[in-house]
Amino acid sequence: MQVTFDLPDDVAQRVNALENCLPQILELGLREFEAITHVGFSGIAEVLQFLATLPTPEEIIALRPSPALQTQIQTLLEKNRTVGLTPDEEKIWQSYEYLEHLVRMAKARALLKLKDYSSTKTG
Repeated sequence: MQVTFDLPDDVAQRVNALENCLPQILELGLREFEAITHVGFSGIAEVLQFLATLPTPEEIIALRPSPALQTQIQTLLEKNRTVGLTPDEEKIWQSYEYLEHLVRMAKARALLKLKDYSSTKTG
């Protein structure tokens, strides 16, 4: 399929230089865009973007949900207590539970790194 669209000159130059990679670039960009804009999954994208910066152990330990993510979680918790979750909301909730598990594992490893560092520093 051929697609034609207008781009700003600076973007067109960058795209032209990567013409052979354009399908892959669009695919990756679409995945990221969909992950960020999909209702309920923006928190996951936030955490993954944070971890992609290769934070220090201290930064990992200090990681907290953004206000927007905290609001989404509270909304789902309240709805679950009152009327129950729809199947789609249940999938979102399960994603948040998995994300929490991953963050807890990252924090545990960060604590171990800090302990190892402090014991080698004092020992």
